[in-house]
Amino acid sequence: MPESRWWVRFASDQLDRPSNPLPFVEELPQWEPGWLAREGVAAGTPFLLSPAFEYDVELNAYFTNYLVTSAVKTQEASARDLAGFLTFLWRAREGRSWRDATEDDHRAYLVWRRRDPRGPRVSGATWDREVATVNQFYWWALRAGYVVSHPIPQRMSRHRPVGGDWSMRRARDELRPATYSHDANSERIVWLPPAAYRRWRDIGIRGFGADDLPREGFRGRWAARNATYCDLMVRTGLRVSEQSALSVFEVPRDRGLGGFRRFWLPMSIAKGRSARWIYVPPSLLPELNAYADFDRPEVIEAARAAGRYSWRRPWVVEDPQVPTAVMRIDGLVHTVEVAEMDAGQRKQLLVESAGGVEPAAFWLGETGMPMSVSAWKQIFRDANTRCRHAGVEVTCHPHALRHTFAVVTLEQLQRGHIDALASLNPEQRRHYTRIFGDPLDWVRRRLGHRSVTTTMIYLHALAELEMHTRMKLVPDDWDDVRAELAEAEAVVE
Repeated sequence: MPESRWWVRFASDQLDRPSNPLPFVEELPQWEPGWLAREGVAAGTPFLLSPAFEYDVELNAYFTNYLVTSAVKTQEASARDLAGFLTFLWRAREGRSWRDATEDDHRAYLVWRRRDPRGPRVSGATWDREVATVNQFYWWALRAGYVVSHPIPQRMSRHRPVGGDWSMRRARDELRPATYSHDANSERIVWLPPAAYRRWRDIGIRGFGADDLPREGFRGRWAARNATYCDLMVRTGLRVSEQSALSVFEVPRDRGLGGFRRFWLPMSIAKGRSARWIYVPPSLLPELNAYADFDRPEVIEAARAAGRYSWRRPWVVEDPQVPTAVMRIDGLVHTVEVAEMDAGQRKQLLVESAGGVEPAAFWLGETGMPMSVSAWKQIFRDANTRCRHAGVEVTCHPHALRHTFAVVTLEQLQRGHIDALASLNPEQRRHYTRIFGDPLDWVRRRLGHRSVTTTMIYLHALAELEMHTRMKLVPDDWDDVRAELAEAEAVVE
């Protein structure tokens, strides 16, 4: 019998079945390869199959119609979170349909996800994300008329409406899920001081020992590439999904110009469509060039020899000086600017060069193929394991490097900002602020945040850092002056 869970699969522009392997797929005689593409479903769009491998048209309209303009990662995360709730209905609630889910079902799901010793015991932040996903889906299903009630208990978010205008749109604006957690600490961020980051990188990524010397027996062939990748993240604040999608047309490689090199992160690969300038420190250019000049060509040559770039219907940049992708099908020529291609399309993008075609993706794996986000996350996990085995208590995940960039950069800017303003009169200060702006807003733009409110979490990290530094100035064996004052007051009395 097949595993009793809802399956998340993705539409393919070639053959649906081979690109989305399913156990027991031979039990599905109606599954016709390519039918989603012929229905106009874009390649990469997620869809759900029931434990009986049934495709529910109304359920999947949420992905094929409603979420179709959302970011790829948003669509994928929504599909997985929704599949989790539907799987619970199937397994623990007697195979209940998503159309018949009740508030009792959702409360039972809460207990299992967060409190049941046999459950996954997810964090408050994870639970809140899952609730938001299911909540959005059911508001959509209510509007579409696919369900008659919302299974997530709601409460007033601001104020009760006056009068009888209680439309569904207003309900969505005024209500919020009552089952959100109360322990998701949004102000706590994980970041590494520069010295701690370098120690994690050298031991975990480069394979050094706890004595900071190269360790015998370490076989990390791609340690230099991985260290360069991490250095670029921690010095620019790029997300792992954004940095992994960079092409050879974006990563700066010019030498000898001095100062920071900047490049434009296009909207197509920036999370939340937050296109922005990325500033690369000059100290990173030698490492980026070393990877691009030596490690990258080596794996490309091996991949060409193995015939790994014989892709079906690839996009090809025929002139490396003009970043325009071309696809030729049945005598027709289709073109698109590389800057407009998303992460999925870039993985299928080739560039004509003197030695033949090669991937446009900048970061390549040992097989010469573009590195996936999951592969980079595994590299971080392996690095944490090496640090643990070396007895070094420091761990890191990709987003921690983004936090590190934000905290360190904000501290540097704040320090320079205060020093500059201290020597100016009020009129000069106003002029300085108009030209150079506010450090917090500068960091906001570098991170791609829509609102400075989101960026303000890093101010809490600076406040905590300041307090931590002050506490370090007081030795543990230092007498508490408050006790001395209390004794003096007792003598006076």
